[in-house]
Amino acid sequence: MNPDALATLHTHLLNALQTVPAETRRLFHGRGRCWPGLEQLTVDWLQGVVLVSLFKEPEAAELEALKQMLVQIDWRSFGAHTVALQHRYLPQSTTEWLLGEVVDELTITEGGLRYLIDLGKKQNSGLFLDMRYGRNWVREQAHGLRVLNLFAYTCGFSVAAIEGGAEHVVNLDMARGALSRGRDNHRLNGHDLSKVTFLGHDLFKSWAKVTNSGPYDLVIIDPPSFQKGSFLLTKDYQRVLRRLPDLLTAQGTVLACMNDPAFGEDFLIDGVTREAPGLRFDQRLENPPEFPDIDPQSGLKALVFRQG
Repeated sequence: MNPDALATLHTHLLNALQTVPAETRRLFHGRGRCWPGLEQLTVDWLQGVVLVSLFKEPEAAELEALKQMLVQIDWRSFGAHTVALQHRYLPQSTTEWLLGEVVDELTITEGGLRYLIDLGKKQNSGLFLDMRYGRNWVREQAHGLRVLNLFAYTCGFSVAAIEGGAEHVVNLDMARGALSRGRDNHRLNGHDLSKVTFLGHDLFKSWAKVTNSGPYDLVIIDPPSFQKGSFLLTKDYQRVLRRLPDLLTAQGTVLACMNDPAFGEDFLIDGVTREAPGLRFDQRLENPPEFPDIDPQSGLKALVFRQG
């Protein structure tokens, strides 16, 4: 983060705020490697809160220069009351509050839907903003469908599916706290919780529970790239894919997602061809324009597969 890089960031932020986002959006995505010197930095607009995330520790002088640049922006004129700087490279992802008071929880909106997120307590706030088009797609497709949401986290896909008229959604995630937040998100949107099931289990020890609630018209797979002791992308994704024939209806659809920059879409296409040959690749969903990447294969991959 040399002075030129910080000047680029300053200009980009002011340009992005020429039209203040009405909903939650990423303002700057350095991780796509389009701006030299800013590869480890992102800035999110959280409707009153600006969250700046650092993924690698900078030199002390660079960090101080970044802070000075951030506090010199007249954020209040754009409607922001708080600026937070999250040090994602630290074990606890420590957050500094550069402007305004500490905000522990915040309700944000995306596509008119409401989500409760955490700030300053966890590495991830509770909603991955790059998956916005994926949630939109699920909402458009879900009417009348039975949906399985694997690695559900805080149930963003489930909220989108129920809003889109899904008959029922089964959410599975081993993190019961995340599923509890998923219930909160459904309640925030006035959803009928009798249409939603929450399974707080390890998927690989719970196939019977998942299968017994099927078959499903739509299966969503959005795992972490790596989760110590529970998921390794290169080994465990294949274990999920080979179960798809037992989970899907005859006309079923799969949304398979992956956000590891080391693997392109062929990792998923080849995996499905090998493990679930009855499925055919249909399309890759576009990523939101605020997530540019120097290599499209490095960004989020959200691929649709259909039976037949």
